[in-house]
Amino acid sequence: MTADITTPLIPPIFGKTLTELRMIVSEAGLPGYTATQLADWLYKKNASSFEEMTNLSKKGRQFLTDHFSVGVMVPKKIQSSIDGTRKYLFPAAGGKFIETAMIPENERITVCVSSQVGCKMGCLFCMTGKQGFQGQLTAGEIVNQIRSIDEAGQVSNIVYMGMGEPFDNLDEVLKSLEILTSEWGYAMSPRRITVSTIGIIPGMVTFLEKSEAHLAVSLHTPFDDERRTLMPVQVAYPIADVINEIKKWDFTKQRRVSFEYIMFQGLNDTPKHVQELSRLLNGIKCRINLIRFHPIPGTPLQGSNDETILSFKDKLNSKGILTTIRASRGQDIYAACGLLSTKELIKKSQNPS
Repeated sequence: MTADITTPLIPPIFGKTLTELRMIVSEAGLPGYTATQLADWLYKKNASSFEEMTNLSKKGRQFLTDHFSVGVMVPKKIQSSIDGTRKYLFPAAGGKFIETAMIPENERITVCVSSQVGCKMGCLFCMTGKQGFQGQLTAGEIVNQIRSIDEAGQVSNIVYMGMGEPFDNLDEVLKSLEILTSEWGYAMSPRRITVSTIGIIPGMVTFLEKSEAHLAVSLHTPFDDERRTLMPVQVAYPIADVINEIKKWDFTKQRRVSFEYIMFQGLNDTPKHVQELSRLLNGIKCRINLIRFHPIPGTPLQGSNDETILSFKDKLNSKGILTTIRASRGQDIYAACGLLSTKELIKKSQNPS
């Protein structure tokens, strides 16, 4: 049995850290080891009900049943692409929706998770931003996107690149990372997890201090005036300041930093951009991921053609900056983040019953 978070009658326990579980069982007068048992059922055995937790005492199961729901949920809709990509639509509080993408590639299965419902950052190229900010996801709602997809148990990599800005929901994102990487949780290596940000410096610093996961930064242009047009965050956190902070950290070992760069025709795909990127990123061991832009409603931006993207990649590589082109996936199933949930919101508003 699964709980629907759109109508939470009692609080969910899925998404609690071991420390939080210990507090819960202590307040209930249960033995301390119950917390470890509970974590094992939630994160290793994927229990969907308290009745399944057979090594918990009858008193413990009854207390949990009276005070909590398990809190896992199934997707509302699944779309499958001809290339194997799958898009999961999960319900969220207030009748909203979040998106999760599963991307298979060779021996890898990467899951792209959302961290917020909508987004307040207002990037010109982002469909999620056009929804506006509609709410924060809890750690449980973030981890559930990995727990409740058909490929659960096969996931090799996780990227926080779905709906929302992770560092605008920092506490819950860090809790979700703790659950995913701790031995009592899913025991994933943090080196298989990447968290993406548009450059919120205080959150980025805290993340780098408290997590060992990889960092990705949405860059998209090295020039201040262009980035302000594309990304309002540039006013509060200029990319030069973001880069200066990154240079303070050691990315020469196992931990990586990468930069995401969506290619816009005539805007950020010229030789002068190659030159400025080379100057800006000088001294940082990093990778640039070039991303094709597929037009979305309500924006004048157009994507660069393949010839331009390939030339841009080659020029950056010749400057000594490792640069790759990210493969476009799932174009037949509203692959751009925010398109599927926006479509579902429109459909719901037109048919409120």
